[in-house]
Amino acid sequence: MSGETELGKSAFAAHLAQDLAGPAQAILGFQELAVEQARTIGLGHLLPDFERVGGAIEDLNRRLDGLIEEGMDAPPVAGSDAEVRLRHDLRTPLNAIIGYSEMIAEELDPVEHEALHSDIAVILAEAAALLARIDDIVEFSHSAENGGAQLAAEQARSVADGLEASVSEDPHDTELLPGRVLVVDDIDSNRQLLARRLRMDGHEVVLAASGAEALECLSGQAIDLILLDILMPDMNGIELLARIKGRSDVGRVPVIMVSGLTDMEAVIRCIEAGADDYLTKPINTVLLRARMAACLEKKRWADREQRYLQRIELERDRADALLHAILPGQVVTRLNNGEDVIADRFESVTIVFADLVDFTPTAAQTSAIKLVQRLDEIFRAFDTLAEEHGVEKIKTIGDAYMAAAGVPVHSEDHADRAVALGLSMLTTLERVDQHEVPFKIRIGIHTGPIIAGLIGRHRFVYDVWGETVNIASRLEASGLPGRIQFSDATRRALTRSWPITKRGRIDLKGVGSMPAYLMPE
Repeated sequence: MSGETELGKSAFAAHLAQDLAGPAQAILGFQELAVEQARTIGLGHLLPDFERVGGAIEDLNRRLDGLIEEGMDAPPVAGSDAEVRLRHDLRTPLNAIIGYSEMIAEELDPVEHEALHSDIAVILAEAAALLARIDDIVEFSHSAENGGAQLAAEQARSVADGLEASVSEDPHDTELLPGRVLVVDDIDSNRQLLARRLRMDGHEVVLAASGAEALECLSGQAIDLILLDILMPDMNGIELLARIKGRSDVGRVPVIMVSGLTDMEAVIRCIEAGADDYLTKPINTVLLRARMAACLEKKRWADREQRYLQRIELERDRADALLHAILPGQVVTRLNNGEDVIADRFESVTIVFADLVDFTPTAAQTSAIKLVQRLDEIFRAFDTLAEEHGVEKIKTIGDAYMAAAGVPVHSEDHADRAVALGLSMLTTLERVDQHEVPFKIRIGIHTGPIIAGLIGRHRFVYDVWGETVNIASRLEASGLPGRIQFSDATRRALTRSWPITKRGRIDLKGVGSMPAYLMPE
Protein backbone atom coordinates (compact mmCIF):
# COMPACT_ATOMS: atom_id res chain seq x y z
CA MET A 1 0.00 0.00 0.00
CA SER A 2 1.16 3.49 -0.73
CA GLY A 3 0.99 4.56 2.92
CA GLU A 4 3.65 1.98 3.79
CA THR A 5 6.54 3.52 1.77
CA GLU A 6 8.11 6.92 1.43
CA LEU A 7 7.27 6.91 -2.27
CA GLY A 8 3.64 6.13 -1.50
CA LYS A 9 3.42 8.92 1.04
CA SER A 10 4.95 11.41 -1.38
CA ALA A 11 2.67 10.31 -4.22
CA PHE A 12 -0.44 10.53 -2.06
CA ALA A 13 0.48 13.99 -0.80
CA ALA A 14 1.40 15.14 -4.32
CA HIS A 15 -1.98 14.05 -5.68
CA LEU A 16 -3.84 15.92 -2.97
CA ALA A 17 -1.59 18.96 -3.48
CA GLN A 18 -2.31 18.89 -7.24
CA ASP A 19 -6.00 18.88 -6.43
CA LEU A 20 -5.41 22.18 -4.63
CA ALA A 21 -2.81 23.56 -7.03
CA GLY A 22 -5.21 24.20 -9.94
CA PRO A 23 -7.15 27.02 -8.29
CA ALA A 24 -3.91 28.35 -6.73
CA GLN A 25 -2.22 28.59 -10.14
CA ALA A 26 -5.27 30.28 -11.62
CA ILE A 27 -5.18 32.86 -8.81
CA LEU A 28 -1.50 33.54 -9.50
CA GLY A 29 -2.00 33.89 -13.26
CA PHE A 30 -4.93 36.27 -13.05
CA GLN A 31 -3.20 38.34 -10.36
CA GLU A 32 -0.22 38.87 -12.71
CA LEU A 33 -2.59 39.90 -15.53
CA ALA A 34 -4.41 42.30 -13.22
CA VAL A 35 -1.16 43.98 -12.13
CA GLU A 36 -0.14 44.51 -15.76
CA GLN A 37 -3.53 46.06 -16.57
CA ALA A 38 -3.45 48.31 -13.49
CA ARG A 39 -0.07 49.69 -14.56
CA THR A 40 -1.22 50.12 -18.17
CA ILE A 41 -4.39 52.10 -17.35
CA GLY A 42 -2.74 54.24 -14.67
CA LEU A 43 -4.15 52.76 -11.46
CA GLY A 44 -0.87 52.95 -9.57
CA HIS A 45 -2.61 53.69 -6.29
CA LEU A 46 -3.92 50.11 -6.30
CA LEU A 47 -0.49 48.50 -6.70
CA PRO A 48 0.18 48.22 -2.92
CA ASP A 49 -2.98 46.15 -2.52
CA PHE A 50 -2.00 44.04 -5.54
CA GLU A 51 1.40 43.46 -3.90
CA ARG A 52 -0.34 42.26 -0.76
CA VAL A 53 -2.41 39.87 -2.84
CA GLY A 54 0.79 38.67 -4.54
CA GLY A 55 2.47 38.11 -1.17
CA ALA A 56 -0.47 36.07 0.06
CA ILE A 57 -0.36 33.97 -3.12
CA GLU A 58 3.35 33.26 -2.61
CA ASP A 59 2.60 32.24 0.98
CA LEU A 60 -0.20 29.95 -0.22
CA ASN A 61 2.05 28.19 -2.74
CA ARG A 62 4.79 27.70 -0.13
CA ARG A 63 2.29 26.03 2.17
CA LEU A 64 1.04 23.80 -0.65
CA ASP A 65 4.63 22.76 -1.39
CA GLY A 66 4.91 21.78 2.26
CA LEU A 67 2.23 19.12 1.76
CA ILE A 68 4.45 17.30 -0.72
CA GLU A 69 7.55 17.65 1.43
CA GLU A 70 5.69 16.35 4.48
CA GLY A 71 4.69 13.18 2.62
CA MET A 72 1.18 12.88 4.11
CA ASP A 73 -0.05 9.34 3.42
CA ALA A 74 -3.75 9.69 4.29
CA PRO A 75 -6.52 12.29 4.65
CA PRO A 76 -6.17 14.36 7.83
CA VAL A 77 -7.73 12.91 10.97
CA ALA A 78 -10.05 15.18 12.97
CA GLY A 79 -8.02 17.18 15.45
CA SER A 80 -4.67 16.15 13.94
CA ASP A 81 -1.84 18.51 13.07
CA ALA A 82 -2.54 17.88 9.38
CA GLU A 83 -6.12 19.06 9.77
CA VAL A 84 -4.96 22.19 11.60
CA ARG A 85 -2.50 22.95 8.83
CA LEU A 86 -5.12 22.54 6.12
CA ARG A 87 -7.83 24.47 7.98
CA HIS A 88 -5.67 27.22 9.40
CA ASP A 89 -2.40 27.52 7.52
CA LEU A 90 -3.96 27.47 4.03
CA ARG A 91 -7.04 29.48 4.97
CA THR A 92 -4.93 32.35 6.34
CA PRO A 93 -3.36 33.37 2.98
CA LEU A 94 -6.61 32.61 1.17
CA ASN A 95 -8.55 34.97 3.43
CA ALA A 96 -5.90 37.63 2.80
CA ILE A 97 -6.25 37.12 -0.97
CA ILE A 98 -10.03 37.44 -0.76
CA GLY A 99 -9.94 40.47 1.56
CA TYR A 100 -7.46 42.54 -0.47
CA SER A 101 -9.08 41.53 -3.78
CA GLU A 102 -12.48 42.71 -2.50
CA MET A 103 -10.90 46.03 -1.52
CA ILE A 104 -9.47 46.42 -5.04
CA ALA A 105 -12.82 45.51 -6.61
CA GLU A 106 -14.57 48.24 -4.61
CA GLU A 107 -12.18 50.80 -6.14
CA LEU A 108 -12.98 49.77 -9.71
CA ASP A 109 -15.75 50.97 -11.97
CA PRO A 110 -17.31 47.78 -13.46
CA VAL A 111 -17.94 49.58 -16.77
CA GLU A 112 -14.80 51.72 -17.14
CA HIS A 113 -12.48 48.99 -15.84
CA GLU A 114 -14.45 46.03 -17.17
CA ALA A 115 -11.48 43.74 -18.02
CA LEU A 116 -9.65 44.39 -14.76
CA HIS A 117 -12.86 44.01 -12.76
CA SER A 118 -13.47 40.66 -14.50
CA ASP A 119 -9.97 39.39 -13.58
CA ILE A 120 -10.49 40.33 -9.92
CA ALA A 121 -13.82 38.45 -10.01
CA VAL A 122 -11.99 35.32 -11.25
CA ILE A 123 -9.43 35.62 -8.42
CA LEU A 124 -12.24 35.82 -5.86
CA ALA A 125 -14.09 32.85 -7.42
CA GLU A 126 -10.99 30.65 -7.53
CA ALA A 127 -10.09 31.54 -3.93
CA ALA A 128 -13.60 30.57 -2.83
CA ALA A 129 -13.32 27.27 -4.79
CA LEU A 130 -10.01 26.52 -3.10
CA LEU A 131 -11.50 27.13 0.35
CA ALA A 132 -14.36 24.77 -0.49
CA ARG A 133 -11.92 22.09 -1.67
CA ILE A 134 -9.96 22.32 1.58
CA ASP A 135 -13.20 21.86 3.53
CA ASP A 136 -14.05 18.77 1.43
CA ILE A 137 -10.71 17.17 2.29
CA VAL A 138 -10.78 17.78 6.05
CA GLU A 139 -14.49 17.07 6.49
CA PHE A 140 -13.94 13.53 5.26
CA SER A 141 -12.60 12.74 8.75
CA HIS A 142 -15.65 14.35 10.45
CA SER A 143 -18.59 12.85 8.58
CA ALA A 144 -19.09 9.43 7.03
CA GLU A 145 -21.86 10.98 4.93
CA ASN A 146 -19.35 12.99 2.95
CA GLY A 147 -19.14 10.45 0.15
CA GLY A 148 -17.60 12.92 -2.33
CA ALA A 149 -14.61 13.59 -0.07
CA GLN A 150 -14.19 9.88 0.62
CA LEU A 151 -14.25 9.14 -3.12
CA ALA A 152 -11.60 11.83 -3.73
CA ALA A 153 -9.39 10.31 -1.01
CA GLU A 154 -9.81 6.84 -2.51
CA GLN A 155 -8.94 8.18 -5.94
CA ALA A 156 -5.81 9.81 -4.51
CA ARG A 157 -4.87 6.50 -2.90
CA SER A 158 -5.44 4.63 -6.18
CA VAL A 159 -3.26 7.08 -8.13
CA ALA A 160 -0.48 6.78 -5.54
CA ASP A 161 -0.62 2.96 -5.57
CA GLY A 162 -0.48 2.89 -9.37
CA LEU A 163 2.54 5.19 -9.46
CA GLU A 164 4.35 3.12 -6.84
CA ALA A 165 3.73 -0.08 -8.85
CA SER A 166 5.03 1.50 -12.06
CA VAL A 167 8.16 2.94 -10.46
CA SER A 168 8.94 -0.33 -8.67
CA GLU A 169 9.02 -2.32 -11.94
CA ASP A 170 12.43 -3.81 -12.73
CA PRO A 171 14.16 -1.33 -15.08
CA HIS A 172 16.33 -4.15 -16.43
CA ASP A 173 13.29 -5.72 -18.10
CA THR A 174 13.95 -3.29 -20.95
CA GLU A 175 17.20 -3.97 -22.79
CA LEU A 176 19.55 -1.00 -22.99
CA LEU A 177 21.16 -1.15 -26.41
CA PRO A 178 24.68 0.30 -26.44
CA GLY A 179 25.70 3.21 -28.64
CA ARG A 180 28.70 5.36 -29.53
CA VAL A 181 28.80 8.24 -27.05
CA LEU A 182 30.88 11.40 -27.36
CA VAL A 183 31.88 12.85 -23.97
CA VAL A 184 32.94 16.52 -24.14
CA ASP A 185 34.53 17.94 -20.96
CA ASP A 186 37.70 19.97 -20.47
CA ILE A 187 38.49 18.26 -17.11
CA ASP A 188 40.27 14.96 -17.65
CA SER A 189 39.02 13.29 -14.46
CA ASN A 190 35.40 14.03 -15.41
CA ARG A 191 35.91 12.54 -18.86
CA GLN A 192 37.56 9.40 -17.52
CA LEU A 193 34.91 8.84 -14.86
CA LEU A 194 32.06 9.14 -17.35
CA ALA A 195 33.91 6.97 -19.86
CA ARG A 196 34.38 4.21 -17.30
CA ARG A 197 30.71 4.24 -16.33
CA LEU A 198 29.57 4.19 -19.93
CA ARG A 199 31.92 1.40 -20.97
CA MET A 200 30.65 -0.71 -18.09
CA ASP A 201 27.20 -0.38 -19.67
CA GLY A 202 28.57 -1.57 -23.01
CA HIS A 203 28.80 1.80 -24.78
CA GLU A 204 31.62 2.76 -27.11
CA VAL A 205 33.07 6.04 -25.84
CA VAL A 206 34.79 8.87 -27.73
CA LEU A 207 36.45 11.60 -25.64
CA ALA A 208 36.95 15.28 -26.48
CA ALA A 209 38.64 17.86 -24.25
CA SER A 210 37.37 20.95 -26.09
CA GLY A 211 34.70 22.22 -28.44
CA ALA A 212 37.09 22.20 -31.41
CA GLU A 213 38.09 18.61 -30.69
CA ALA A 214 34.43 17.62 -30.40
CA LEU A 215 33.63 19.10 -33.81
CA GLU A 216 36.57 17.20 -35.28
CA CYS A 217 35.29 13.95 -33.75
CA LEU A 218 31.81 14.56 -35.17
CA SER A 219 33.25 15.06 -38.66
CA GLY A 220 35.22 11.82 -38.57
CA GLN A 221 32.76 9.23 -37.26
CA ALA A 222 29.13 8.42 -36.54
CA ILE A 223 27.98 9.42 -33.03
CA ASP A 224 24.73 8.29 -31.39
CA LEU A 225 24.70 10.57 -28.33
CA ILE A 226 26.68 13.52 -26.94
CA LEU A 227 27.28 14.27 -23.25
CA LEU A 228 28.32 17.92 -23.22
CA ASP A 229 29.75 20.03 -20.40
CA ILE A 230 28.79 23.73 -20.35
CA LEU A 231 31.78 25.36 -18.66
CA MET A 232 34.72 25.01 -21.05
CA PRO A 233 37.38 27.64 -21.81
CA ASP A 234 37.73 27.62 -25.61
CA MET A 235 34.06 27.28 -26.52
CA ASN A 236 31.36 26.91 -23.91
CA GLY A 237 28.82 24.13 -24.16
CA ILE A 238 25.96 26.34 -25.33
CA GLU A 239 28.07 27.73 -28.19
CA LEU A 240 29.14 24.22 -29.19
CA LEU A 241 25.53 23.00 -28.96
CA ALA A 242 24.41 25.75 -31.34
CA ARG A 243 27.10 24.77 -33.86
CA ILE A 244 26.18 21.10 -33.63
CA LYS A 245 22.47 21.74 -34.15
CA GLY A 246 23.28 24.04 -37.07
CA ARG A 247 24.94 21.24 -39.04
CA SER A 248 22.89 19.08 -41.34
CA ASP A 249 25.07 16.00 -40.85
CA VAL A 250 24.99 15.82 -37.02
CA GLY A 251 22.12 18.14 -36.09
CA ARG A 252 19.84 15.19 -35.25
CA VAL A 253 22.28 13.63 -32.76
CA PRO A 254 20.75 13.92 -29.24
CA VAL A 255 22.69 16.05 -26.75
CA ILE A 256 22.52 15.81 -22.95
CA MET A 257 24.03 18.82 -21.19
CA VAL A 258 26.06 17.99 -18.08
CA SER A 259 27.01 20.82 -15.73
CA GLY A 260 27.43 21.95 -12.16
CA LEU A 261 25.19 24.92 -13.00
CA THR A 262 21.74 24.63 -11.47
CA ASP A 263 20.58 28.08 -12.58
CA MET A 264 17.23 27.75 -14.34
CA GLU A 265 18.19 30.35 -16.95
CA ALA A 266 21.11 28.17 -18.08
CA VAL A 267 18.82 25.14 -18.31
CA ILE A 268 16.26 27.06 -20.37
CA ARG A 269 18.94 28.43 -22.68
CA CYS A 270 20.27 24.92 -23.34
CA ILE A 271 16.82 23.53 -24.10
CA GLU A 272 16.13 26.48 -26.43
CA ALA A 273 19.42 25.80 -28.22
CA GLY A 274 18.34 22.21 -28.92
CA ALA A 275 19.54 20.14 -25.95
CA ASP A 276 17.51 16.99 -25.35
CA ASP A 277 18.13 16.91 -21.60
CA TYR A 278 20.04 18.54 -18.75
CA LEU A 279 21.80 16.80 -15.85
CA THR A 280 23.58 18.46 -12.95
CA LYS A 281 26.85 17.36 -11.38
CA PRO A 282 27.52 15.22 -9.46
CA ILE A 283 25.69 12.93 -11.87
CA ASN A 284 23.18 10.43 -10.55
CA THR A 285 24.23 7.23 -12.34
CA VAL A 286 20.73 5.71 -12.42
CA LEU A 287 19.24 8.93 -13.78
CA LEU A 288 22.02 9.22 -16.38
CA ARG A 289 21.39 5.68 -17.57
CA ALA A 290 17.64 6.33 -17.91
CA ARG A 291 18.11 9.62 -19.79
CA MET A 292 20.68 8.06 -22.12
CA ALA A 293 18.41 5.11 -22.85
CA ALA A 294 15.58 7.48 -23.79
CA CYS A 295 17.84 9.58 -26.04
CA LEU A 296 19.44 6.57 -27.74
CA GLU A 297 16.03 5.06 -28.45
CA LYS A 298 14.86 8.38 -29.85
CA LYS A 299 17.96 8.53 -32.05
CA ARG A 300 17.38 5.02 -33.35
CA TRP A 301 13.78 5.80 -34.23
CA ALA A 302 14.93 8.98 -35.96
CA ASP A 303 17.52 6.99 -37.92
CA ARG A 304 14.89 4.47 -38.96
CA GLU A 305 12.61 7.27 -40.07
CA GLN A 306 15.45 8.82 -42.07
CA ARG A 307 16.19 5.50 -43.79
CA TYR A 308 12.51 5.07 -44.66
CA LEU A 309 12.36 8.62 -46.03
CA GLN A 310 15.48 7.99 -48.12
CA ARG A 311 13.96 4.78 -49.43
CA ILE A 312 10.74 6.59 -50.30
CA GLU A 313 12.75 9.35 -52.00
CA LEU A 314 14.72 6.75 -53.98
CA GLU A 315 11.55 4.99 -55.10
CA ARG A 316 10.02 8.33 -56.05
CA ASP A 317 13.11 9.21 -58.09
CA ARG A 318 13.00 5.82 -59.80
CA ALA A 319 9.32 6.24 -60.60
CA ASP A 320 9.97 9.77 -61.86
CA ALA A 321 12.86 8.57 -64.02
CA LEU A 322 10.65 5.82 -65.45
CA LEU A 323 7.93 8.34 -66.25
CA HIS A 324 10.45 10.59 -67.99
CA ALA A 325 11.66 7.61 -70.00
CA ILE A 326 8.12 6.90 -71.16
CA LEU A 327 6.59 10.37 -71.42
CA PRO A 328 7.72 13.86 -72.43
CA GLY A 329 9.03 15.94 -69.52
CA GLN A 330 6.28 18.54 -69.87
CA VAL A 331 3.61 15.82 -69.66
CA VAL A 332 5.21 14.40 -66.51
CA THR A 333 5.13 17.87 -64.95
CA ARG A 334 1.44 18.25 -65.78
CA LEU A 335 0.69 14.82 -64.28
CA ASN A 336 2.55 15.74 -61.11
CA ASN A 337 0.58 18.99 -60.94
CA GLY A 338 -2.64 17.00 -60.79
CA GLU A 339 -4.01 17.08 -64.36
CA ASP A 340 -6.22 14.06 -64.96
CA VAL A 341 -6.85 14.48 -68.69
CA ILE A 342 -3.97 15.61 -70.89
CA ALA A 343 -5.04 16.43 -74.45
CA ASP A 344 -3.89 19.20 -76.80
CA ARG A 345 -4.50 20.28 -80.38
CA PHE A 346 -1.50 21.43 -82.43
CA GLU A 347 -2.13 23.25 -85.70
CA SER A 348 1.25 22.56 -87.26
CA VAL A 349 3.63 19.72 -86.37
CA THR A 350 5.74 17.33 -88.43
CA ILE A 351 5.36 13.55 -88.14
CA VAL A 352 8.19 11.12 -88.95
CA PHE A 353 7.63 7.44 -89.79
CA ALA A 354 10.58 5.09 -90.33
CA ASP A 355 10.22 1.42 -91.24
CA LEU A 356 12.80 -1.33 -91.76
CA VAL A 357 12.73 -2.82 -95.28
CA ASP A 358 12.37 -6.63 -95.64
CA PHE A 359 12.17 -7.07 -91.86
CA THR A 360 9.73 -10.03 -91.94
CA PRO A 361 11.88 -12.46 -93.98
CA THR A 362 14.97 -11.48 -91.95
CA ALA A 363 13.11 -12.09 -88.70
CA ALA A 364 12.07 -15.56 -89.86
CA GLN A 365 15.72 -16.55 -90.31
CA THR A 366 17.05 -14.98 -87.05
CA SER A 367 16.83 -16.22 -83.45
CA ALA A 368 14.55 -14.26 -81.11
CA ILE A 369 17.42 -13.05 -78.89
CA LYS A 370 19.56 -11.87 -81.79
CA LEU A 371 16.60 -10.18 -83.47
CA VAL A 372 15.60 -8.28 -80.35
CA GLN A 373 19.23 -7.29 -79.68
CA ARG A 374 19.52 -5.99 -83.26
CA LEU A 375 16.30 -3.97 -83.03
CA ASP A 376 17.26 -2.62 -79.63
CA GLU A 377 20.62 -1.43 -80.93
CA ILE A 378 19.00 0.36 -83.88
CA PHE A 379 16.16 1.99 -81.93
CA ARG A 380 18.46 3.04 -79.07
CA ALA A 381 20.52 4.92 -81.66
CA PHE A 382 17.34 6.50 -83.07
CA ASP A 383 16.28 7.55 -79.52
CA THR A 384 19.58 9.36 -79.09
CA LEU A 385 19.18 11.11 -82.44
CA ALA A 386 15.61 12.20 -81.60
CA GLU A 387 16.84 13.76 -78.36
CA GLU A 388 19.72 15.50 -80.14
CA HIS A 389 17.41 17.04 -82.76
CA GLY A 390 14.68 18.06 -80.30
CA VAL A 391 12.11 15.64 -81.73
CA GLU A 392 9.75 13.67 -79.47
CA LYS A 393 9.78 9.91 -79.92
CA ILE A 394 6.17 8.73 -79.87
CA LYS A 395 6.46 4.94 -80.09
CA THR A 396 7.77 1.90 -81.91
CA ILE A 397 5.30 -0.38 -83.70
CA GLY A 398 7.03 -3.64 -84.46
CA ASP A 399 9.90 -2.63 -86.73
CA ALA A 400 8.53 0.90 -87.31
CA TYR A 401 9.66 4.02 -85.47
CA MET A 402 7.40 7.05 -85.05
CA ALA A 403 8.39 10.54 -83.86
CA ALA A 404 6.88 14.04 -83.86
CA ALA A 405 8.51 17.46 -84.07
CA GLY A 406 6.72 20.42 -82.46
CA VAL A 407 5.04 18.50 -79.62
CA PRO A 408 4.40 18.76 -76.75
CA VAL A 409 6.12 22.16 -76.98
CA HIS A 410 5.65 24.07 -80.22
CA SER A 411 8.73 25.00 -82.25
CA GLU A 412 8.87 27.16 -85.38
CA ASP A 413 11.44 24.90 -87.10
CA HIS A 414 9.66 21.61 -86.48
CA ALA A 415 9.85 20.59 -90.16
CA ASP A 416 13.62 21.20 -90.27
CA ARG A 417 14.09 19.16 -87.10
CA ALA A 418 12.11 16.26 -88.56
CA VAL A 419 14.12 16.26 -91.82
CA ALA A 420 17.41 16.51 -89.93
CA LEU A 421 16.36 13.53 -87.81
CA GLY A 422 15.47 11.52 -90.91
CA LEU A 423 18.82 12.17 -92.60
CA SER A 424 20.68 11.25 -89.38
CA MET A 425 18.70 8.01 -89.13
CA LEU A 426 19.76 7.01 -92.65
CA THR A 427 23.47 7.51 -91.99
CA THR A 428 23.37 6.09 -88.45
CA LEU A 429 21.69 2.86 -89.56
CA GLU A 430 24.60 2.15 -91.91
CA ARG A 431 27.03 2.56 -88.99
CA VAL A 432 25.04 0.66 -86.38
CA ASP A 433 23.63 -2.27 -88.36
CA GLN A 434 26.78 -3.81 -89.81
CA HIS A 435 25.46 -7.30 -90.56
CA GLU A 436 25.97 -9.51 -93.62
CA VAL A 437 22.59 -8.36 -94.92
CA PRO A 438 22.07 -4.93 -93.32
CA PHE A 439 18.67 -3.34 -92.92
CA LYS A 440 17.57 -0.36 -94.96
CA ILE A 441 14.77 1.98 -93.98
CA ARG A 442 12.05 3.99 -95.67
CA ILE A 443 11.12 7.30 -94.04
CA GLY A 444 7.91 9.26 -94.55
CA ILE A 445 7.37 12.83 -93.30
CA HIS A 446 4.28 15.02 -93.36
CA THR A 447 3.32 18.34 -91.74
CA GLY A 448 -0.10 19.39 -90.48
CA PRO A 449 -2.49 19.55 -87.50
CA ILE A 450 -2.73 16.75 -84.94
CA ILE A 451 -4.27 15.96 -81.57
CA ALA A 452 -1.88 14.73 -78.87
CA GLY A 453 -2.68 13.30 -75.48
CA LEU A 454 -2.12 10.74 -72.76
CA ILE A 455 -4.19 7.58 -72.92
CA GLY A 456 -4.58 4.60 -70.60
CA ARG A 457 -3.66 4.14 -66.95
CA HIS A 458 -1.76 0.84 -67.20
CA ARG A 459 1.19 1.07 -69.58
CA PHE A 460 -0.10 4.47 -70.64
CA VAL A 461 1.38 6.23 -73.66
CA TYR A 462 1.59 9.73 -75.05
CA ASP A 463 0.22 9.42 -78.59
CA VAL A 464 -0.80 11.57 -81.56
CA TRP A 465 -3.81 11.26 -83.91
CA GLY A 466 -5.15 12.83 -87.05
CA GLU A 467 -4.90 12.80 -90.85
CA THR A 468 -1.34 14.16 -90.62
CA VAL A 469 -0.27 10.88 -88.95
CA ASN A 470 -2.01 8.77 -91.60
CA ILE A 471 -0.43 10.67 -94.49
CA ALA A 472 3.07 10.39 -92.97
CA SER A 473 2.52 6.64 -92.64
CA ARG A 474 1.35 6.37 -96.27
CA LEU A 475 4.35 8.40 -97.47
CA GLU A 476 6.66 5.95 -95.70
CA ALA A 477 4.87 2.88 -97.11
CA SER A 478 5.15 4.20 -100.72
CA GLY A 479 8.69 5.52 -100.27
CA LEU A 480 12.05 4.21 -101.46
CA PRO A 481 14.63 2.30 -99.35
CA GLY A 482 17.38 4.54 -98.05
CA ARG A 483 15.40 7.71 -98.89
CA ILE A 484 13.09 10.20 -97.13
CA GLN A 485 9.77 10.86 -98.86
CA PHE A 486 7.90 13.94 -97.69
CA SER A 487 4.91 16.04 -98.68
CA ASP A 488 4.57 19.51 -100.18
CA ALA A 489 3.21 20.70 -96.80
CA THR A 490 6.52 19.73 -95.21
CA ARG A 491 8.52 21.35 -98.05
CA ARG A 492 6.67 24.63 -97.52
CA ALA A 493 7.22 24.47 -93.75
CA LEU A 494 11.03 24.16 -94.10
CA THR A 495 12.98 27.25 -93.07
CA ARG A 496 16.41 26.02 -94.18
CA SER A 497 17.87 25.03 -97.54
CA TRP A 498 17.88 21.25 -98.08
CA PRO A 499 18.93 19.02 -101.03
CA ILE A 500 15.48 18.14 -102.39
CA THR A 501 14.51 15.96 -105.37
CA LYS A 502 11.00 16.31 -106.81
CA ARG A 503 9.44 12.88 -107.28
CA GLY A 504 6.16 14.03 -108.83
CA ARG A 505 2.64 13.08 -107.88
CA ILE A 506 1.98 9.76 -106.19
CA ASP A 507 -1.16 7.93 -105.17
CA LEU A 508 -1.52 7.29 -101.46
CA LYS A 509 -3.97 4.63 -100.26
CA GLY A 510 -7.00 6.25 -98.67
CA VAL A 511 -5.63 9.74 -99.39
CA GLY A 512 -5.42 10.13 -103.16
CA SER A 513 -2.90 11.81 -105.43
CA MET A 514 -0.43 14.33 -104.02
CA PRO A 515 3.02 15.72 -104.88
CA ALA A 516 6.00 14.11 -103.13
CA TYR A 517 9.68 14.94 -102.65
CA LEU A 518 12.76 12.90 -101.81
CA MET A 519 15.92 13.33 -99.75
CA PRO A 520 18.80 12.91 -100.11
CA GLU A 521 19.22 13.66 -103.81
